[in-house]
Amino acid sequence: MTRTNYVFTSESVSEGHPDKVCDRISDAILDAFLSEEPNARVACETFATTNTVVVGGEVGLSTEAATKAMLGRVEGIVRDCVRDIGYEQDKFHWNTLKVHNFLHEQSAHIAQGVDRDGAGDQGIMFGYACRETPELMPAPIQYSHAILRRLAEVRKNGTEPTLGPDAKSQLSLRYEDGKPVEVTSIVLSTQHLDEAQTSDDIRAIVEPYIREILPAGWITGKTEWWVNPTGKFVIGGPDGDAGLTGRKIIVDTYGGAAPHGGGAFSGKDPTKVDRSAAYAARYLAKNVVAAGLADRCTLQVSYAIGVAKPLSIYVDTHGTGAVDEAVIERAVAKCMDLTPRGIRTHLGLNKPIYARTSAYGHFGRDATADGGFSWEKTDLVEALKSEAAR
Repeated sequence: MTRTNYVFTSESVSEGHPDKVCDRISDAILDAFLSEEPNARVACETFATTNTVVVGGEVGLSTEAATKAMLGRVEGIVRDCVRDIGYEQDKFHWNTLKVHNFLHEQSAHIAQGVDRDGAGDQGIMFGYACRETPELMPAPIQYSHAILRRLAEVRKNGTEPTLGPDAKSQLSLRYEDGKPVEVTSIVLSTQHLDEAQTSDDIRAIVEPYIREILPAGWITGKTEWWVNPTGKFVIGGPDGDAGLTGRKIIVDTYGGAAPHGGGAFSGKDPTKVDRSAAYAARYLAKNVVAAGLADRCTLQVSYAIGVAKPLSIYVDTHGTGAVDEAVIERAVAKCMDLTPRGIRTHLGLNKPIYARTSAYGHFGRDATADGGFSWEKTDLVEALKSEAAR
């Protein structure tokens, strides 16, 4: 039987976290290639440490000359990302760090399967949606993201100039009858630029923003606050701890409230089903819940490299379904072409829309006019209702 009374915790990290710096760089490089050609191939990994960023992986445009020209832009893209995030530390500064570019052309053996419209790799991908928030996301991760996004806003606009780019948040929520009702603990660690500031000083800065973000009544007299619990946090970012693309996959998705497939997202073009099929799975799960077919929905798809058709579609509504899971499985297969090409076409994924996904979650965001976060739309509701009623 599903538990209805419990405490669940999720964490988020800011755009200045070392791993997120790397995700941002990888996705910005992807966007640059897609701006040049919608069918560009990119599998870009980034490593960052003190005064150094290393970029490597496989890329490809339609001609060797075009690929070479794009590779010449990589160093500038790296520096622009680090500058926008806000790093001007002595040992990690956008203008003085060293950039090592080891990107090279995509393997022809991988390309041959993708060029026949097959999946870029084997794998399993999961999507999830629930009614805990208006965005149909689990509450702990959604609000953990929102807190850090708000702190980044006031840092960048000059309202809170002593905050640094590197930060982490963590919320523990108490559930009653399956619904979040209370914050039992708040953990917030943020880099600060003034060495004289204490943990109490930082709490005085961040607490009003945290209270602004969380629903009324969730913070109580029993809520535990842990703000910069180790004390000073002046040295941050890749100077304090090395970063790597793809190490925050639970932060990127559902905060541990749902399963995760084997692959990270950032730096991968949409022929890679690690990314595109995970977006499709979220899109379908969200539309299932929005359509009233379930209050919670976990959806899995699986693929084989070079094969277009998904090997399986699995749905679990966790006992909340208005119809049988098998009915929903058939309905989603009817309502969306889940081949890699079908996903890219339906969601419009061959666009430079990925750098914005690299921090504060790939899900639970607003779809934008230029095609960003298209997988958050609920435009499949009527089609799913119709198919489920057959």
